[in-house]
Amino acid sequence: MKKVILSIEGMTCSACSNGLEKYLNKQQGIKQATVNLVMNTASIEYDDKKLKLEDLNKFVENAGFKSLGIDTHEKEQKKNAKEKYKLTFITIISILILYISMSHMVGLPVIPFLHMINHPLNYTIALFILTVIVLILGINILKSGIKNLLHKTPNMDTLVTIGVLASFIYSLFASYQIIKGKTNYVENLYFESAAIVIFFIEIGKFIENKNKNKTKEALQKLMTITPKNAVIIREGVKIKVTIDEIQKGDIVICKPGEKIAVDGQVIEGSTHVDESFITGESIPAKKEKDSNVIAGSINYEGTIKYRAEKIGKQSTVSEIVRLVHEATNTKAPIAKIADIVSSYFVPTILIIAIIAFVIWYAITRDFAFSINIFVSILVIACPCSLGLATPLAIVIASGICSQKGILIKSSECLENAHKVKTICFDKTGTLTNGTLSVSKIYNYSDETDNEIIKQIASIEKDSEHPIARAIVNFAKQNNIKLEKTTDFKAIAGAGVCAKINDNEYLIGNRKLIEEKHINIENANDETALAEEGNSILFVSKNKKVIALIRS
Repeated sequence: MKKVILSIEGMTCSACSNGLEKYLNKQQGIKQATVNLVMNTASIEYDDKKLKLEDLNKFVENAGFKSLGIDTHEKEQKKNAKEKYKLTFITIISILILYISMSHMVGLPVIPFLHMINHPLNYTIALFILTVIVLILGINILKSGIKNLLHKTPNMDTLVTIGVLASFIYSLFASYQIIKGKTNYVENLYFESAAIVIFFIEIGKFIENKNKNKTKEALQKLMTITPKNAVIIREGVKIKVTIDEIQKGDIVICKPGEKIAVDGQVIEGSTHVDESFITGESIPAKKEKDSNVIAGSINYEGTIKYRAEKIGKQSTVSEIVRLVHEATNTKAPIAKIADIVSSYFVPTILIIAIIAFVIWYAITRDFAFSINIFVSILVIACPCSLGLATPLAIVIASGICSQKGILIKSSECLENAHKVKTICFDKTGTLTNGTLSVSKIYNYSDETDNEIIKQIASIEKDSEHPIARAIVNFAKQNNIKLEKTTDFKAIAGAGVCAKINDNEYLIGNRKLIEEKHINIENANDETALAEEGNSILFVSKNKKVIALIRS
């Protein structure tokens, strides 16, 4: 069995996704298919011995939609810009149609040569031309409605299409009567109704797509964790390549401040890297020869060379994206109920609209009034909110969780989360925020805590170590101005030293203090902090420990 996620084009409402899902699940060789309206994807598990990717694309096409191949989570910026321009043009034309057809009703100046009473033919031709333009711009809605009706999977677009075409065709009949000289039919023109319905539907789709795109941002942010480029060594020459060009076994160089491009194993050098986005650990992990590195982690100190082991979709980050994406493609029990209801909704509305038309025509014998009732029922009824609300909420929740470092295995798990009363964590050390911060200062000097931080941050501002950055950030947050330092020196694996106003400072771990033969008078505080799993920073001034910093 194999599983793929296809990007689907042409789905506009829950009836579309339900229809495609039912059709795919009926095909031989497909074990399970789940269609996600929000992400516009279809997650398909199939027998790769019986079916190929081309067969799956063919199934999607037979169902009335278009497969864009395996989903890559990429933004559709060009398509979004095109839709924006189209909506702007439709808006302008629709406003013009409304003005021509209704200006006399609200007391606005009427365009003389388009007056519906004095120049009914000009009035009719103008509305006809402008309405045709709007229908051409909204042709996708009409095509979708007709296509889904032919495939026996009517959707919201089907309702709109039938209503719009009914109004337009009846207006054509009225136009013919006007051309023949029966100008009283000018009151029975519904061109503006057809155009304005398309206008409002386009507005709704634009807003809906905008909200959908926002829900995809979390996945796209995950994809940008890894850098776009990297430097590799091939045949003894350094080459800058994109991460897609990196091959398994390539030797990659990573300098301080850069991100690890692909998962691999260190073959030369040592450093500390920030892997908090994966592990949640605020303390950087030390990496040396034979250590494994994860794509997207940040190199803090030294330059390292590592061998590429997992590239592309095999990387840890890609696996996380796949898990999050698959979670958004699973269906919660409540979503399945909504799907069942919405699948019966469209046919029911069609039947109600037809019955209403027949009854009103039988009572009034007024075809124009009856067709207006028919169109109103079709256009107002919309199952999209029913079928879209639940999956949209699930995708947003999964995306937010992934940003917070929480991976949701399935939508069912997410729905059941409200039943959780107790959470047990099995984790070495303590639960962290993923970033280092100054949590407490043990001050053994006559100076204030702010003066101690001022001295430490002044020295640590020249260090790339994450603990140093945490202290500098703490000083900035508290508006502490830094001082000038001299004789700064970083001691690998131990700490730093420098001078401020001829005072000699050592800042680092216990190893550094012991090597400099400095007496630790408050060892009990250090022992208590160490037992709690804290990171401890010793601060020495003129060979005397003046503070301990807990982070």
